[in-house]
Amino acid sequence: MLLDRLRVGRVLRGVGLRPRLTLVCTVVVALVSALLLWLGWLLVGGVARAVPALPPGTAVRVGDVSVPAEQLSDALGEAARADVLRAGLIAFPLVVAAAAVVSWVLVGRVLEPLQAVTATARRLTVESLDTRTGLRDARGEVAELAAGFDAMLDRLQAAFDAQRRFVANASHELRTPLSVLRTEVDVTLADPDADEAELRRMAEVVRDATRRADDLVAGLLLLARTEGAGLADVAPVDLAEVAVPALAAVRGEAARRGLRMQVRRARAPTRGDPVLLERVAGNLLENAVRHNHEGGWVEVCTATRDGFAQLQVTSSGPVIRGDRVAELFEPFRRGPVARTADTAGSGLGLSIVRAVVRAHGGRVHAEPVAGGGLRVTVQLPTA
Repeated sequence: MLLDRLRVGRVLRGVGLRPRLTLVCTVVVALVSALLLWLGWLLVGGVARAVPALPPGTAVRVGDVSVPAEQLSDALGEAARADVLRAGLIAFPLVVAAAAVVSWVLVGRVLEPLQAVTATARRLTVESLDTRTGLRDARGEVAELAAGFDAMLDRLQAAFDAQRRFVANASHELRTPLSVLRTEVDVTLADPDADEAELRRMAEVVRDATRRADDLVAGLLLLARTEGAGLADVAPVDLAEVAVPALAAVRGEAARRGLRMQVRRARAPTRGDPVLLERVAGNLLENAVRHNHEGGWVEVCTATRDGFAQLQVTSSGPVIRGDRVAELFEPFRRGPVARTADTAGSGLGLSIVRAVVRAHGGRVHAEPVAGGGLRVTVQLPTA
């Protein structure tokens, strides 16, 4: 018996949900119908026996048979039960068959949303994570299942997008320290008269570049893990101090291009990741210098305004239409500058700025400057 039950259980587990639910509904209807037929059979017999009593010796004709009055109630009961049984044996299979058909149709209707969820899951790939179930008319638990499935897809898509952004940002940002390393090594190796002092200088440059690369990778990993959920480890940071190394990094290029640098630094205390905030200032200043006219100007201002620590970088440059400013924060966008093989950068600077600022609970805003150029304002919560 136990082995038979196990075999039946395995067979039922191998059958789909629709046949199983149809079988359950049909069996329930069959049992209820059989119970009602039995109750009707009992009740009809009892009602037939309750006929009024006739005088003894009276013959009563029941159907084609004449019976004495004393046997009238029994004869009526048997005849009524026989009629009920004949009608029940005809109606019972019809009711069970109708129940099976109706159950099959209704269960199919109920399971349609589940089939839509299954079909969506089968169609999903890494490149089609924007696919959704599209169930608008579902109700109850099925609607909750579809909504939960779509929410899971939203989280998966956000995770994959964050991964792609991390790879793009890391490749973009690591290019500078790697270029410094390669240049220093090539220059030193090409100098046959390089002495110990020159080698030590190269080693220091290589050490600084590798340290910056390591800090940058750590910061980007932290950003990728905490994007949209806040930063796990923060420290007091002054935007006025963060801007100092960023300014030092671009002064050489600004001097070569004849750019006028104007700096107004006031305390702007906030809390966050110093490496990432230094990258914000660095990206803003690199963009301001790189996308500028020869002999142009750059203004850098840090201050505390309206309860926010503010870093503002304004520069001259090409004319940018107001409706195109928002596009500058998208990856690989550079505004009106044509993309050419010798154009520096890969268009990820402002997208990194936006991601870092959002991770710190701040906001970033850009607007065109009259006559050409761009003003970018970063606001972070004060410490």
